[in-house]
Amino acid sequence: MSATERDESTPRAVSAVPMRDLLAACAAAHTISTPPRLPDPETVAREPHREAA
Repeated sequence: MSATERDESTPRAVSAVPMRDLLAACAAAHTISTPPRLPDPETVAREPHREAA
């Protein structure tokens, strides 16, 4: 049996998922698994300071 015949008889796995779908799934998983960022304290509107009575 020659090398080409041996290679042809071996079944090859073919990816059934397009690269675009794979990348989209990875991006979605990253987005879901990343916790939300806390707001920047300098940009958050503060309540005005109230004087004690």
